[in-house]
Amino acid sequence: MRDGTCAGRIAWCVTGAGHFLEDALRIATSRDDVDFFLSRAAEEVVRMYRLGDLLAERPVFRDTTASVPLSGRFSGGRYRLLVVAPATSNSVAKFVLGLSDSLVSTLFAQAGKSGVPALVLPTDTVPETWSVTPSGNRVRIRPRAVDLEHSRRLASFEDVTVVADPEELARWLARFS
Repeated sequence: MRDGTCAGRIAWCVTGAGHFLEDALRIATSRDDVDFFLSRAAEEVVRMYRLGDLLAERPVFRDTTASVPLSGRFSGGRYRLLVVAPATSNSVAKFVLGLSDSLVSTLFAQAGKSGVPALVLPTDTVPETWSVTPSGNRVRIRPRAVDLEHSRRLASFEDVTVVADPEELARWLARFS
């Protein structure tokens, strides 16, 4: 929120994670104030999970340029919130280390520089969980210690909220109605 108002749209970044993907997209597409930004890996994963129909008729921007001119939309006031959901361990590590070498990491950096709050749903927040593959099989996931640490470190960043699951994501987003 800027100056107590909720003007502007929500920039929703999707990374190459299958974990939480369907839930995150369903939450995002339940709103009419969301612009989608897909990493190259996200495009692949959305296809693998056969979720492309959820993004039909939505504003979708893809990772196609090295300079990410779209990032200027944050300093220009177009967006009131950046959401990265789901966020891969790679994206979270880039955020924590200050790397800006992709669409999603550049948008995260620009949001921070512009005072736009960020809401991140990392895939790695608990020591063990279950996930569903594109074919529908359940698999056990055990994040590495370094990935869990990056999620913890990200939660300490100013204007960044890290949520642990899609339910918490939905509750937090309700503030931006």
